[in-house]
Amino acid sequence: MAEAVEKALEEKRHLIVEAGTGTGKTLAYLMPVIRSGKRVIISTGTKNLQEQLFYKDIPFLEHALFGDSGTRLSVCYMKGRNNYLCRKKLYDLTDQPVLSGLQEIDQYRAIAAWEKATATGDRAELAELPETSQLWHKLDARSDACIGQKCSEFERCFITEMRRRGMESDIVIVNHHLFFADLAIKLQADGAPDAGILPDAAAVIFDEAHELEDVAGNYFGISVSNLRVEDLARDVETSLQHNRMMSASLSGALGSLRERSQFFFSLLPAGDGRFAFETRREFLEENGDEFLALNQALTRLAGELEGLPQKPEEVFNFVRRAQEIQMQLGFAMESDDRNTVFWIERRGGRGGRPDGRVNDWEGHGFSRADSGDSGKRASAPEGGSRGRQNVFLQATPIDVGPILRECLWSKLECAVLTSATLAVGGGFEYIRQRLGMEHARESVLPSHFCYESQALFYVPPDLPDTRTPQFTAKAAERIRKLLEITRGRAFVLFTSYAQMNDIYNRLLGELEFPMLKQGDAPKSALLDEFRLTPHAVLFATSSFWQGVDVQGEQLSCVIIDRLPFAVPSDPVVAARVKAIDTDGGNAFFQYQVPSAVITLKQGFGRLIRSLHDRGLLVLLDNRILKKQYGRVFIDSLPNYKKTTDMRVVEDFFRCGE
Repeated sequence: MAEAVEKALEEKRHLIVEAGTGTGKTLAYLMPVIRSGKRVIISTGTKNLQEQLFYKDIPFLEHALFGDSGTRLSVCYMKGRNNYLCRKKLYDLTDQPVLSGLQEIDQYRAIAAWEKATATGDRAELAELPETSQLWHKLDARSDACIGQKCSEFERCFITEMRRRGMESDIVIVNHHLFFADLAIKLQADGAPDAGILPDAAAVIFDEAHELEDVAGNYFGISVSNLRVEDLARDVETSLQHNRMMSASLSGALGSLRERSQFFFSLLPAGDGRFAFETRREFLEENGDEFLALNQALTRLAGELEGLPQKPEEVFNFVRRAQEIQMQLGFAMESDDRNTVFWIERRGGRGGRPDGRVNDWEGHGFSRADSGDSGKRASAPEGGSRGRQNVFLQATPIDVGPILRECLWSKLECAVLTSATLAVGGGFEYIRQRLGMEHARESVLPSHFCYESQALFYVPPDLPDTRTPQFTAKAAERIRKLLEITRGRAFVLFTSYAQMNDIYNRLLGELEFPMLKQGDAPKSALLDEFRLTPHAVLFATSSFWQGVDVQGEQLSCVIIDRLPFAVPSDPVVAARVKAIDTDGGNAFFQYQVPSAVITLKQGFGRLIRSLHDRGLLVLLDNRILKKQYGRVFIDSLPNYKKTTDMRVVEDFFRCGE
C-alpha cells in the first residue's frame, strides 16, 4: 500500500485502495506522505482516528525515523470551529453575563479559568463540561458570528492560531466534516484568499472514505430552520444590548422576525423524523403570504441594522447572515433544481449540530426492508431531548458525483481514498460512481488476519423472514441461546431503535449477563463499561457499527439483526433510488445493495481487531442465503468460516476454551 500511495503522489494520480483491518494503513500512507516533502491533508471519518494519528501513529514514526534526536515532524491537528472557544464572546459575556441557572454559572467560571491557561482553546481539554452544554454554544467559534480580521481578539484567536499552524505544517490532520465544510465555504466565497481555514495542499488522503458521499451531501446542501433564525435573533439582541444600541424599531424588527419565523415553520407539513417535501408548490399557493412575511421580516432586520450609525463590525456579519438565510429559504422553497431533493426534518430540542446539519449516518437509520419494502423509520433514541420542536427545511444534492468531480477531483493533484470497506464484490464500481471519480488506480489489499480460523459466521436458516411479525420473538430467543454459548461478551447490533428496545426488553431478566443499552449513557462511557465488565452484552444501533475498537476476549461475538438496507422512505435515499431508476439503471443492485454491503462489512469489522482475536459473527437475516442478492454480500465479506448449524457454533467455542 505504501508503494501505491508513493506512486500516486509522485505521478499526481488518484488512488482508491481497500486495506483490510490490521494492515496498518495509517502507517502505509503516512510514510510516503513524509517522504514526499509535500503538504498533505489527511481527512478522517472520526475524531477518534484523528487522535490516533496525532497522538499515536505520528509519535511512533517520529521515534522510528529520528530516535531521541528531538527532531519532530511538522504536523497540525484541526477540528471544526465549534470545538474551539471564541475569546471575544467570552469577554463580552464577562461584561454583560446572560447565564441560565447555577449550572451555566459554574460552567462559565470553569471556562473562564481554563481560557487563561489553554494553548489551543479546544473544548476537549474541558473534561468536566457536559457534551450537551448550552453555554458552550454561546461561546464557541462557529463561523456565523466570526468577524475575522476586524475582531479585537483576532491575533489571539484560537482559530487564527490554528490556521497559522496549518499554513506552517506539512501534514494537516482534519475530519471529513471539517474538510467539506471548509470546501463549501471556499466555493461560496468564490476563491477569496481569506475564506476557510484549511491551507492549500498537494494531496489529500481520505481515510474511512466510505463516508464521503453522505458528508459531502450534507455540506453541498442547505439547511434553514427556526433554530437558525432564533440563533441570529439572539446574537443580534445580545450584541445590540452589549453595545447599548437597541432601539424600539430594532426591538420591533427582532420581535417580528421571531414571530414570523415561528409561524412559518409551524405551518410546514407535519411528519415524524425526515420526510420529503413534495408539495412545496401547493404549500406556497396556500401559505405564500406567510413565506413573504418571513422574507420581509429578514429584509426589515437587515435594513434596520444597515441603518445603524457607527455600527460595530459584527453588525455587518448579522446583515450577511440575514441575507444568506433569505437566499437559502428562497432556494429551499422555490428552486426546481433536478439534482436536489427537498425535505423536512422535525426534532425535539437542540439536536444535531448548531447549523442544523446532522450526521447522515445517524439520520438515515436503516430499514427492515429490501427493495421496495415500506420499512418503518428508526424511532428517536430514548432519553432524547424534549421540549420545543425544531423544524429543518433541507435541500440535499441527489448525486454528489458531478459536484465532487468538478470542484474537488479535478482541482487536486492527488487524492487517495482508503478504508477497510470500499469494495463491493471485489471491485470499486459503486464507490467510483457515487463519488464521481472517473480516473483512479485501484487496489484491494487483504487483511493479514486469518479470518477462516479466527471467525465463524453463522446464519440461522430456520428463523422467520425479518419483515414478518413473528421475527422479533424468534430472534430474541435465538440471541439468548447464542449468548449462553458465548458467555455474553457480545455486541448485539440493530437496524432500528424500536427493534433494539423490543429485544432488549424481552431479554431483560432472561440473561445472566450484564446488559448495557445505547442511550442509557454516552457512547464513550458505555464502551468503557463494556470493556471493564466481564461477560457484558451491549445492545446498540448505527453509531456502534463503525469506529469502535474492542480487542481481546471481552468482545467474542457480534450479532446483527438484519441486512442493513437504508430506509427506502428516507427522502435522500428515495430520491437517489428514483434518479437511478429514471436513468434506466437498477437502483436496488447499483445503490441499495452495495450501500448495505459496506455497512454490513463495517458492523462485522468490530469483531476481529488483532491477530489474537477470535469469535462469532451472526446475521439473523437468512435472506442472505435465500435471495439472489445474498451472493453479493457473501462475496464481499472476508473469508470467514461459515455455518448454518448451532452445533458448529457450540464446537467453535468449546475448542476455544
